[in-house]
Formats: sequence, C-alpha cells, structure tokens
Amino acid sequence: MIKSEYFVLGVMSGTSLDGIDLALTKFELTHKWRYQLLTCETVPYSKNWTVILSNLTNISDVDLHEIDIEYTRLLADVINEFISKNNIENIDFIASHGHTAKHDPSAKITYQIGNLKNLALLTKRIVVCDFRTQDVAFNGQGAPLVPIGDKLLFSDYDFCLNLGGFANVSFEENQERIAYDVCPVNIVLNHYVKKLGLDYDDKGKIAAEGAVNKELFDELNALKFYHNHYPKSLGFEWVKAHVFPKIDSFNLETKDILRTFVSHIAYQISKEINKKSHSKVLITGGGSYNDFLISEIKKMTSNIIVIPDEKLIEYKEALIFGLLGLLRIRNENNCLASVTGAIKDHSSGTIHYP
Repeated sequence: MIKSEYFVLGVMSGTSLDGIDLALTKFELTHKWRYQLLTCETVPYSKNWTVILSNLTNISDVDLHEIDIEYTRLLADVINEFISKNNIENIDFIASHGHTAKHDPSAKITYQIGNLKNLALLTKRIVVCDFRTQDVAFNGQGAPLVPIGDKLLFSDYDFCLNLGGFANVSFEENQERIAYDVCPVNIVLNHYVKKLGLDYDDKGKIAAEGAVNKELFDELNALKFYHNHYPKSLGFEWVKAHVFPKIDSFNLETKDILRTFVSHIAYQISKEINKKSHSKVLITGGGSYNDFLISEIKKMTSNIIVIPDEKLIEYKEALIFGLLGLLRIRNENNCLASVTGAIKDHSSGTIHYP
C-alpha cells in the first residue's frame, strides 16, 4: 500500500482516562510528510469502564484477557459509530494504540488491551495496532513512540513536550531523535483532586491556592528515576509504588499536594527544556490547559513556550499513532532505537485484515 496520500483513522486511549480519542487525518508525502486533521472526537468512558481501566494492574491474566475482548468490542463500537455519524467513506486503515494495561519493560512486559484481530473483523477494516510489543522484545522500553511523529511532522520545534498522564519530551541531539518520560502529571494531579469530588483541577485553580511543602518537593525530586539516564519510561505501577506513598505520608491538604506537585512537574520539565537556550517548545496534551502549571513552567525557563490550537492539543497522539500505522503499512521504521533503547530501529505493529 505504497502511495503518497493516505486517509488514516488514529485511535488513542491514554493513562488520564478522559476517553477514546479518534482523529481522521489526511497524510500527504511531498518532500516531507504533511498532515491535515479532518474529523476528530473524544468519546468519554462510562463510569464502569473508568473503574475497570483504573484497576488493570491489579487483576489476573485470565480476567485481563476477558477485559481485552470486551474492550476490543467497545473500541469497535466507538469506531463504527464515529464513521457512521460523520459519513466517512474514505479510510485506508485504522491505526489503534489500544489502552495500556501493563508496562514493565525491565521484565519484558507490555500489554495493551484492544489490539485483538476482532477489531478488524468488527470494523470490517484493516487495523494496525500493538505498536509496543516488538520494541520490548528488541530490548527497548516500548515507549515513548510519539517522537517519530515529532521528528517527521513537528521539526520546526526544538522540543516537543506532551503533558498527559505523564510528561514526555522529544528533541534532536547529534542528528538523532531523543525522547523519554520526564515525570507524572495528570495521573497524580487527577488522583488527588478526585478526593474533592472533581475529575480534574480546572486551569490549576485549586493548586494555585495551595502552598509548596518544601520537604515533599525535595523528596519527590530525589526519586531515583530522575537521576537515571535515558532511555527511560514511566508507568502507573511506578507511581503507585513510589509517588503515592511518599505524598500520602505527609498528610497534607489536597490544595497543598496539588501545589507541591505542580512545582515538582515544572521543576522536572524545566531541567529538560533548559538544556538548550533560545528554543521553541511545543506543548500539547491535557496538561496544556492547566494555566497554573504552564505559568510555573514559564517562570523556570526563558525559552519560547507555544500552545497550539485546541485540535492539535487534544489529538496530537491520535494523529501520530495514525502516522505510526502508516509507516508500518509502508514497512518503514516507526520505532527509533535512539528513543527506546532497542537494539535497532524497526517497523513495529501488527496488521490485521478483516
């Protein structure tokens, strides 16, 4: 399927559990890849699915397989409804990330539910999915995968920073793409604001009212992960083991937890983007709506911070997983060894036919 124009439906679900992102994108290859986001939507999870997805690390492999089957059916229903209600006729294939259930590359484990062949059968379309497994088999982290899209689609920026469940950064160094997870973001902030009956801290207003606990701030920054060399990636298991217990041991008010953790995020991010001065930094992901967090980052850097339009903020990951699927269809490298630490660059992903 080698051609210069593709219509791809990228499907993404992240750790922040805000829903399933769908982005129909037109890709064109001239002297470089160009994209046009056509039709996009986020379909929120039901309360039941939010609870299920929040507890995937705690269940048996047998139960996880059953959830995988059900989740694949959910994805198919959401995709079919999206295609039907938007009268979409031209799709070359679906590129789906699925939802990460387990990710521990040091133990050669990465498992995304929703990557079963059933997805192709139920949607009656070609599906490219399961992008992480091969990279882990090649001794890679299986993450982050978005940097190939940063390299091919957003090369005008010195740093591409995504603020989702976790923050990850990508940039060029010595003519290689480097990328890694920086720190947790919404996966921690949302966890604590739920104690107030809220899904998230709107614009960071609650955090702005809190006070930084210097001792907690210092202990968070002392965590071993922050002193490891890349490639490196984070998962919910690490947060549960190292971040939540540390925060909870201080018995702080929620606003002070949020304030301290926002400072922690801004500090860790500024350490990365200040490695190059006079730089342009593209920030996307749900965290870019957190005005207080963005203002804290700006205080700690003299680099130019760029927040793009809402469509790109919301759908950059779904867009790029569409690109990963496109590269896989063309049998071109979509996983970079310089990013994941794998033994070689490679073309990753499983192709299912209906």
